[in-house]
This record gives sequence, C-alpha cells and structure tokens, in this order.
Amino acid sequence: MIRTTCAYCGVGCGIVATPTGERAATIAGDRDHPANRGGLCSKGTHLGETIGLEGRLLHPMIGRKRASWDKALDLVAHRFRDAVAQYGPDSVAFYVSGQLLTEDYYVVNKLMKGFIGSANIDTNSRLCMSSAVAGHIRAFGEDVVPASYDDLDAADLIVLVGSNTAWCHPIVYQRIRARCDAGAKLVVIDPRRTETAEGADLHLAIRPGSDVALMNGLLAWCRAAGALDTAFLDDSVAVPDGFFAALEDGGDLWSTARACDVPAADLRRFYEWFAATPRTVTMFSQGINQSLAGTDQVNAILNLHLATGRIGKPGAAPFSITGQPNAMGGREVGGLATTLAAHRGFDAADRAAVQRFWSSPTIASKPGLKAVDLFRAVGEGRIKALFVMATNPAVSMPDAARVREALATCPFVVVSDVMADTDTGAFAHVRLPAAAWGEKDGTVTNSERTVSRQRAFLPLPGEAKPDWWIVAQVARRMGWRSAFAYDRPADIWREHVRLSNYGNDGRRLFALPGQGGGGNAGYDDLAPFRWGGRPFADGRFPTPDGRARLVPVAQKRAAAALPAWPMTLNTGRYRDHWHSMTRTGLSPRLARHRAEPLVSIHPADAARLAVEDGGLARVSTPAGESVYRVAVDEGQRPGELFVPIHWTDANASGGRTGLLPRPLVDPVSGQPGFKATPAAIAPVATGWRGFALFAGEPPRRPDCLWWTRVAVPAGSLLELAGEGDGAVLDALLPAGRRIEAADRARGTRRVAVLADGRLLAAVFVTRTGELPARDWLIAQLAQAQAAPTLLAGRAPGIAVERGAIVCSCFDLGLRTIVAAIRTQGLADVAAVGAAIGAGTNCGSCRPALARLLREENSHVA
Repeated sequence: MIRTTCAYCGVGCGIVATPTGERAATIAGDRDHPANRGGLCSKGTHLGETIGLEGRLLHPMIGRKRASWDKALDLVAHRFRDAVAQYGPDSVAFYVSGQLLTEDYYVVNKLMKGFIGSANIDTNSRLCMSSAVAGHIRAFGEDVVPASYDDLDAADLIVLVGSNTAWCHPIVYQRIRARCDAGAKLVVIDPRRTETAEGADLHLAIRPGSDVALMNGLLAWCRAAGALDTAFLDDSVAVPDGFFAALEDGGDLWSTARACDVPAADLRRFYEWFAATPRTVTMFSQGINQSLAGTDQVNAILNLHLATGRIGKPGAAPFSITGQPNAMGGREVGGLATTLAAHRGFDAADRAAVQRFWSSPTIASKPGLKAVDLFRAVGEGRIKALFVMATNPAVSMPDAARVREALATCPFVVVSDVMADTDTGAFAHVRLPAAAWGEKDGTVTNSERTVSRQRAFLPLPGEAKPDWWIVAQVARRMGWRSAFAYDRPADIWREHVRLSNYGNDGRRLFALPGQGGGGNAGYDDLAPFRWGGRPFADGRFPTPDGRARLVPVAQKRAAAALPAWPMTLNTGRYRDHWHSMTRTGLSPRLARHRAEPLVSIHPADAARLAVEDGGLARVSTPAGESVYRVAVDEGQRPGELFVPIHWTDANASGGRTGLLPRPLVDPVSGQPGFKATPAAIAPVATGWRGFALFAGEPPRRPDCLWWTRVAVPAGSLLELAGEGDGAVLDALLPAGRRIEAADRARGTRRVAVLADGRLLAAVFVTRTGELPARDWLIAQLAQAQAAPTLLAGRAPGIAVERGAIVCSCFDLGLRTIVAAIRTQGLADVAAVGAAIGAGTNCGSCRPALARLLREENSHVA
C-alpha cells in the first residue's frame, strides 16, 4: 500500500495505491489526506485503468530509430550548447508542464535561467492560471493564494466565477455542496448553465467578458451599503487617488445589468447577499483567467475582497483554483518565464541572490518569452532548439495550426513524454521516454498550497527515466556536472527548501522552514503540509510598505460583432476527460461519458442555422476550423457555442479545438483568451453514418469525413460518418470469416469478422435507417463465442440498453437510472444513491441525477 497524490487536477487528492500485479493496482482515496478525506472523482477512481503500457514510449528515439540514452542525451546537449554558442542563450527554449513534479520543474528552471542564462522557459500553466499569478502580484506583491479548502467549510456565501466546479473539481464541489446543505448560499456566475449552475441558489448567465463590470458594480454597491472595511483599508491597503470615484463611472445597478446581460432583479439579489455576508469565498477559474482581460478580471475580484476586508479570515477569501496537479509547484520554483525561483522576480537583488545560491556562471537578466510569443519566435526562426516536456502544444496552444508550422521548421525539437505518438512528438528530432504517474517520485503543490508526495508504486518500464534525471543529464553534458549532481529527488527537494528560505527575512510568504530535514527517510515519509499558514491574517502584505494594492480596472468595451463570425465560441473541459486524453483515453469507463467532441448550441440558434441535434457541424473562426457532433443545449446562451479541448489527431478526425482560438493574449499575463472567440457554425452533410468495433486497436485510421475512437472493454469503438456508401470501411476489417447483412432500401450494411467464433471486428453503416445501441455489441468483444444475433445488434429476446453514461464511477446509464427511479419510486438523489450507487462516489453526476428526478416528477405530476 503506497500513499501518493492524484495525477489530475489542482485539488491534489491523496490516493492509496495497492499494487496487484506487474502493471495493475487498486486505487482508493486517502482518508487521511486533508484535500479529499478519502473522496475521489471519476478520473481518480479509474486511474488503475490507465497504468498499462499501451502506447508508451519506452526507449529513446532519434528520428524514427531507437537510440541509446548516451547517444540521445549527447545529441541534445550538443545541439543546445552549439545554439547558445552561435546565437546566444535566447536562441534556445523549454516549454514545460503542470504535469511535472516540483523536483522536475526545479531542475529545468535552474538549468535554463541560472546556467544557460535565459528565461525562455514557459509552461502550459501560462494557458490556465498566469492571469491569477499576475493579479496576485499586482495586489499582494507576491503570488499567494490566500485561501484554503477549510474556508469553504466556514463560508456563508460561496461565489463560483467561471468555474464548472462540479465537473472540473468534483471533490471541492462536494465540499461546497456539504456547506450549502448546512445553510450557505451558492452563486454561480457563468455564461453557460452548467451542472454546477444547476445546483446554485442563483445563476448569473453573464455576457462573456463582462466580469469587470459585474465586480466593479458590486464594489460600488458595497460602498453605498456601508459594507467596506474602512479600518482594514486604512491600515492595510493602498488606495489610489480617485479609485472609488471611478467606480461610479460604471453606472447604476441597471446599467451594470445591461452590460452583463442579466436581469436586474437577479443582480440585486447577488449584490444584497454579498454585502450582507462577511464570510464569503469567491472561487474563480478559467472563465476568469482565460480572457484578453484576465488579469483585470482577477484584480476586480481581489479589489472586492480587499475593500470589504474579506481576506485573511476564516470563510472569507478570494480563491483561484488551479487546473493541473502541480501548477502551484511550478509557480514556486519559477517555472513561468516571468519569475525566478522561490517567488523572486528579475530585479537586481533577487537575481544576485539566486545566482549566488546556485553558484551559477550567469543568471537570466529579464523575463523570457511567454508561451504564445515563444512559439511565434520558433516560427520566426529565432528559437533554434526547443525542449518540450510533458505537454502537447500542437493540440493545446491557440492557433494550433501555426504552432505546428513552427514546430515543423524548428531546427531541433526534443520531446520528453510518456507516450510514443503525440501530435507534438510527430515533429520531434529526439523523443525521450519519461516516467509516468505511478512510476515518478517527488512532490506536488495543490490549489490551497498543500504540498504532497507523489510516490512510485510501479517499476520504470523499458528505459523510461524521470524528467529531473533527463534534464540533469543534459546539464552535465553541457558542462555543469557538479551543479546537477543529483542522485535522487530528495536531493533536489532539499535544495529547493534551502532556496525558499535563503535570504528570506519575511519579505516573501513562500518559505519552507523545517521541511528539508530528516534526510532521505524524512523525504520518503513527508506528510502533506500547507505552507504560509493563513496568509494576510495580520493585515501585512509582501510589498515594500506592507500594504496591499487596490488596482484600478475598467470594463473594456465589447468588440463589435463581425459579419462573418456572428457567434461567440467558448472552450473548456468535460467531466471524465483530461487534457489531450493520453491518460483518460485508456479508460473504457471514462471514455463513454462523452465519446465524441460536441459543439453545444442553443435551440434557437440551431433552428435558425439548420444545425441538427446529433448531426455534424463545422465551427470556423478567423484562426481555423474543425468539425464536431452537434448537441442542442438550452443551457447555452443564444449566440454562443461551447466545445471541449481534449480531442487530438490520435483519437478523432475533428474536434480539434486548438485550431480555433486566435493567438491573442492578456497584455499583462500573456494568457490566451480561449473563452470568447468570434465564430461561425454551419451544418455538414453526410451520406452515411455508422460505427465500428475492434478487438484491440483498429489497424489504421478510417478514410472518411468523421471518426472518433474511444477505448471499450477488450477493444475499441469508432463512431463514423462520411460520403458515398461507406464501402471505404471495408479496408478496416481484418482477415477472417465474414458474415454480412444489407438493406438496400435504407442503405444499411452490417459486417462482422469472426475467428473461431470470436468477434474480431464489426461495421454497422446506414444511410437512412436506425443503428443499434452499442453496449451489447461491445460486450461481444469479450465473449469466447459471438451471439447468433450479432448482426441484429441485440441479444435474443427483449433487452433494455443502459443508455448514455451518467455515472462513470459505477458505469450506470441514463435508462438504467430512470428505470430504477420509476420502479422503486425513488424521490431524491440520496435515494438513488442508496438504491443503485449513482452519485455516492465522486458526486459529479449528482446535478444530472437531480435533473432526471425533476423530469420524472414532472411527468408523474
């Protein structure tokens, strides 16, 4: 039994992993971990399904040929050293990831900034929380999240802004729900009526990008209502001249309601609740950060909490919740191009202190290129060597087509990853096999500043190595052997701890005193701890005068709609998927909740634009286009679309969301604006639709208009659509005994391939007819003998399909749940859980269960 930490979001849940075989383990929540107290979301629950070796990169590769570690590392060091010698330190760059452990992050940041001498190292965390970092620094003087999950337990009002917490941070959402059940109110501010909004006391579906108007209006309301904390302002906050007078320029309540496009009565209710509730937590995420005005939106929230004194107190705090498992650890070691290690900046004193501590030959003199600018520099030929670690920018960056063009022209690209074939890896000159979750050893820091250990419970497969080891080996080969003479992650951790305390006379809250002792055994036994205590409880801030800053921010005028792009595109995550699905895509249970990338559209827009629910549609923007399956959704605001971020070339022909956002960024943080892209949508006609099943992997990618692939038990499922008659799918079928049925009137064709009675593959295609449900046919892949009714697509006799997956934790479909509600007379979510288990693990399906119960009760009434 090994205690470790989850590989997914920034909640940082503790896990107990018990190996049960060479590549198998049971996964359970750690009841002693403060972040989750034993709970796990659907993704964490099914981590055991993702630790096999399917698709793994197991050996160093130079081009398409296997190489030794020595040869690969020598080549990387040689090309980086030569680029620096010929073109200078700024000619090389690293692009890293919140999936790295703190020890990995520390070593690569040290190499780049302290030895190569450039700050051209940025991270995919730039895409998700750099506006929060910039806002914290502007307001507090340091990037400090002044909240913890305990504050949720003490709050009387919880405001979620731009966060579908029920799906993206389910364990935190369950903590919120528990507090709401005890009497707290929940306000959700989100243009979409998400699952989180379903459970809110008040949902404000504001116009995208109107958050500054909303928060400035609320601050003006609080001032008029006498809810400002004047003593705290006098003692602890610097207020610029004219700050409060400028708030009045935003207009009255009704003007703000018009700017935000919400009913004035709803806005008044929110303002009254906030002004009357001192114990308020405002939790915000990507809907705030991923904006062209993201930093201003963050500061509008911080201004509100500072001016009302709702900071540094139990149940009263602004709370930025991060997306990745170690985005916070990366911030602590300077993983962003705009910071040095240990929360230091690039002023002369900080640079000298870090260089002195590292005994380094040089130190970066200024901030480096942020992510979008970094890849622009690659495309312009200014970056001669690029090292990408644990991320997939060819998928995740905005204007991803341009990023691919840049990677294709870069003289030298290195990728260290766990997977052999990724969209970014296709452009690599050298690919290095990295250790995956369950094999890595180190630390991560979660959204509430709690540091936890990730511990290995699986052996390193093939020739895979930890990322810190890979970078240290490159550094040694570049000539800095003694500075990177680490033997184990504990060595790096102790150095990181010492640097956090070095020359720190209390000016920086980030410090880890007492956390580097006990030798290697102390590191092995390191228990979760939260650094910083309760920040700002004493009213002091890490600024030169010890006071926080109110930062004047104004609502930017909305851009005029472009005739060619009449819609507004929003992007985000699905409940059971993670990033580009290299991990969650291996889990059959996680794959089925959303088997295809969907574009969500309001019914009125769908009718006006002749876009049909379940059909295909092309979404286009000034940057690019991609095809999606259509989901008509009343929770969308009219005029707006929503698409997920997860699909790649490896698992779909469409759904490539990274192609759509423009490479425009917040001017302060450099974070891209993913949430409000001008867009258009149009239907895509098809001649046929269908699906295919395979025992194992499909032999090749289909040659048709639309396909998506998901893992299923014992094989793979492809959803398909195309032009012509679908005969192109015959090329996918393996050799074996074929059985076939056809209905020419409906254009229906069904083919199965068997070997010794076992199903190897099947294709079901129709032009106008119905297709059978998938579940029973998927189960046939695991049978020793396929059923005689195989081509009928159903078991002999009458069978009820489970329907679309609602609860991934217990693999329960919509029809199964509805049948239980009807036959057992279940009246509430708790009764459903007691009867069939749905909603009793991670709880992320509880909003969907509540909706089903309302619908069933309305039918009964």
